[in-house]
Amino acid sequence: MAAIRPSSDLRNRYNEISDFCHTHREPVYITKNGRDDLVVMSNDEYELLVGRYELSALLDAGLRDIAAGRCRPASEVFANIEQRYGLR
Repeated sequence: MAAIRPSSDLRNRYNEISDFCHTHREPVYITKNGRDDLVVMSNDEYELLVGRYELSALLDAGLRDIAAGRCRPASEVFANIEQRYGLR
């Protein structure tokens, strides 16, 4: 249900665009001279999007490490953490 709006709406209908983004949790696509130009979204949705991207990148890096044999058993990792922080 994303909306497409002309760039003039950023100036003339900012509150309406902001309300839409927050209420529907969807971006608003802004056009300039009839062409795609910007995408506007709420800060909360942006933070979620960035967080998902960062998590995906970390998971991909972990999978590459596993494939390359750069891993240790979980029991060893947790034992090292417990020892380092004096948890036992």
